[in-house]
Amino acid sequence: MNAVLDGSCDVRRTIPATAREWRWALPDGHEVRRISFAPPAGRARGSILFMPGRADFYEKYLETLAEWAAAGWHVSAADWRGQGASGRMTPDPMVGDIADFSIWIADLRALWSDWARTTPGPHVLAGHSMGGHLVLRAVAEGAASPDAVVLSAPMLGFVTAIPQFVQHIYGKIMCRIGNPERMAWKTSEKPGSASNDRMNLLTHDSDRYSDELWWRAARPELEIGPASWRWVERAAASIESLRARGVLEAVMAPVLLLAAKRDALVSWPAIEQAADRLPRGELVAWGPEARHELLREADPVRRQVMAAIGSFLDRAVPAKAV
Repeated sequence: MNAVLDGSCDVRRTIPATAREWRWALPDGHEVRRISFAPPAGRARGSILFMPGRADFYEKYLETLAEWAAAGWHVSAADWRGQGASGRMTPDPMVGDIADFSIWIADLRALWSDWARTTPGPHVLAGHSMGGHLVLRAVAEGAASPDAVVLSAPMLGFVTAIPQFVQHIYGKIMCRIGNPERMAWKTSEKPGSASNDRMNLLTHDSDRYSDELWWRAARPELEIGPASWRWVERAAASIESLRARGVLEAVMAPVLLLAAKRDALVSWPAIEQAADRLPRGELVAWGPEARHELLREADPVRRQVMAAIGSFLDRAVPAKAV
C-alpha cells in the first residue's frame, strides 16, 4: 500500500517534503498558520479546505490530509486564530478564548476568499467539531460558498448536565461573576473529566491519540488547555444562531454530517436534527465503536469514515471526465 495511506506513525508525525507551511495575515494583521498539499501530477480532482476543532492543530490530521491529496485533491488546512500556532487571545497561553465567534467567521471569510481564488475547483469545505460548527455557520451566513461541505462530529450542541435551554444563560452568569477569560474547567476536554481519561472521550486508537502528545512535545507552541467561560457563553450563543428557524433550511450546498451516537462531547441529537433540516444533508453515524475524533479513530471505523467521505464527494462533486 502507498505509504501515504498505510496509517503509520511516519505519515502522522512528519510534514511531507511536498507540503508547504506558512503564516498568512488576516485583514486586521493577525497571522494564522496554513499548510497545503498538492496532489500527484495529473490527478487534479478539486480542492479541500479543512478546519480543525477547539484546541486542535492541523498536525493531528496529517494522515487525512495526505490521503485526500493522494486521491487527487489540492488540500489545505489552517489553525484558527488563537489556536495551534496562530497565536493566543489571552495573557495565559493555555486558555482557549475568543471575544465572539463572529471573529472566526470573518477570518474564515477572508481565508476562503484567498484560498478559493488560488486553488482549482470544485471547492470543498470541511471541518471537525468546533471547526464543523464554524464551517456550517459560515456557509449559512454566506461567508463561504463551497460546492460541497463535510462535517466531522460538528459542534451543534453540547453533552452536558446543563439543559440546552439554559446553557447560554448559565454562560452569561459565569462570565458576570468572575473574569470571563478564566478557564471554564481545569483539565481534559470537558468539565468533570480527568486528564488521564481524555483519550476515552476522543478515540479508541491509542497510537493516534499519542500523535497529538508527540506533536505538542515537538512543537510546544501548539499546547493549549480548556476554554474560557467567555468561549463557553459565545459558543452557546453561536449554536443558538444555527438553531433559528430558516437558517439551515437555506443552505443549498450538499452537506455530509458524520457523527458518533455515543459522542461524549458534542450532541448526537443536535447533529441528527441539523441533518434533517438541511435540504441536501446526508448523515452517516456510528455506534459505540466510535468516539468524537472520527478522523482519528481505530482503523475499522476510520476506513468507513474516509470511504463515506469519498462516496459523498463522488456524488456531490463528480470528477470531470478526462
